[in-house]
Formats: sequence, C-alpha cells, structure tokens
Amino acid sequence: MNTKTIAFAAAFLLGLACTLTGCSNRDPLRGGGGSGDGTIVVGSQDYYSNEIIAEIYAQALEEKGYSVDRQFLIGQREVYMPEVESGRIGVIPEYTGSLLQYYRKNAASADAGQIHEQLAKALPKGLTLLDQSEATDQDSYVVTKEFAKKHSLESIGDLARVRGLKLGGNSELETRPFGPKGLKSVYGVDATFTPIEDSGGPLTLKALRSGQVQVVNIFSANPALDAGDLVVLKDPKKMFMPSHVVPLTSGKLPAGAAAVLNRISAELTAEDLVSMNAESVDKGKPAATIASDWLEKHDVA
Repeated sequence: MNTKTIAFAAAFLLGLACTLTGCSNRDPLRGGGGSGDGTIVVGSQDYYSNEIIAEIYAQALEEKGYSVDRQFLIGQREVYMPEVESGRIGVIPEYTGSLLQYYRKNAASADAGQIHEQLAKALPKGLTLLDQSEATDQDSYVVTKEFAKKHSLESIGDLARVRGLKLGGNSELETRPFGPKGLKSVYGVDATFTPIEDSGGPLTLKALRSGQVQVVNIFSANPALDAGDLVVLKDPKKMFMPSHVVPLTSGKLPAGAAAVLNRISAELTAEDLVSMNAESVDKGKPAATIASDWLEKHDVA
C-alpha cells in the first residue's frame, strides 16, 4: 500500500468516526467553557474597562498553568450572554446589579450583599457567580456642570422640569429598566433617546458637551468624571443598583481556576478600577499592559 493510499484510508476512518460519534470544534469545555481541549475561554464586553479586567483574569489563569482563549470586545450583555449561557464562554467579568436587572427587570434595589445573593439565585442553570470585588462600575446619569447650574439640577428627578430633554447612551439603554421608561416611571422625567455606541466614551462626551444631548449614561469608574466639568446626578430612589465587579462562569470551572479569580476579586478596589481606566483613556496603554502592571502589584497566587 503506497503513502497516498494510507493517507486516504486514515482520512476516511477519521471521517467515519466523526459521523458515528459526532465531532465539533466548539464543544463546551468540561472544565469551564471553551474549545474542548481544556482551554478556558475568557470573554469581555465591548467596553475597555471590562477588557482590562478580563485580561487580568486571563493572565492570572495563564500564570497558574491554565490554557486561555481570549474572546474580547464581543458586544454588550444582550450579545454575549447567550454565548455564556451556551458554555462557549467560560469566564467573563460582570456587574452584579446590572446583571440582576437583566434577569429580573423588576428586581428591587438592595445592598451589595443582598444583590449578590439574589443574582446567584436568578442565574440560569449552568452559570455560577464567584466572589464579588469591592470595585464598582455602575450606571449613572451625567450632565454638564453648566447645564446643572442653569436648571438647578442635583438629582435625577430634577430633570422633570427640563423640556425637550435628550438622553444619550448605548442603544441597549433604550430598553433597560433604568432607560427612558425607567426615567418616566421612577422620576417622572420625559426624554427622547439618542443612541451613541461607545459606552460613555469620547463620542458620548462630545455629544454631551456640544449640547447634542443633555444627559448621558456614563459608568461610575470613568475617569472623565474627574475632569471638573461634569455632574453625576444623585439617585435617591435607587433606580441604579449597586454593581460590583464579579466573575461569572459557565460550566464546571476547575476549583483552582475559581480560586484564582476569587483572589483577584479580593484585591480589586474601586480606586484600582478608576486608575486603570485612566491608564487606558488618558495614556492609551493596551489592556494587556495595564493588567500586567496590576498583577505585579497584587498577590493573587
């Protein structure tokens, strides 16, 4: 039998085995969601801050000997959660309050510990919530200092006396519980909606400062909030839930990998998050570098 005949026979037998047993190049990872070869798939939202945290997870896991497949910047919650629920993504940084409202739109606001407990119970079968960190990065409504002074604005409810109000944010905000409908039902505020697809980034800030919109949705760890020309409106009725950074996993993550992620949560602070976000926004450092610098300063071994 010549070489070509042997190769053909081997290919035929491999194809037959796949037909009989079912072959897939994207099976859920037995140890935590991934490519079927023991690799842990770490995902991130289409948001630079979330990518930084995901990179911290990825590098820490690699340091402990785990094989990691990065699937970063894959969209907002409506896009990536089906991937997590299916097991194709094994680990992703999440935010407790926002994720709870994703599963339970009418969930009542509570303290951070209660929200973590409620979220753990609300998750679909197969998903696991690990320890939450001190770090928060939650939604807020922001106006310019000039606009706040002109209309005597301190809290979200004060917006009710502003006519023709335009709200800007990612397109998903339009259907979120704290979007235009939430503004109306909770605070009596009428607002039209303008989608701006950069998660509170430069396009959002430009639209706000130019007057294209008057109020925008910006995450609380955004370093732009320290610029001095913006005002975060108070939320006395707690329309926005506390949202602490937490690892969300699918499948059966190895105990050692879960322990690594929990140690990261124990070390990650709100100040860390703002500082790392500033490194990205103000200095243009890549997520991998920022994550490496953070890991050098913290013991998560």
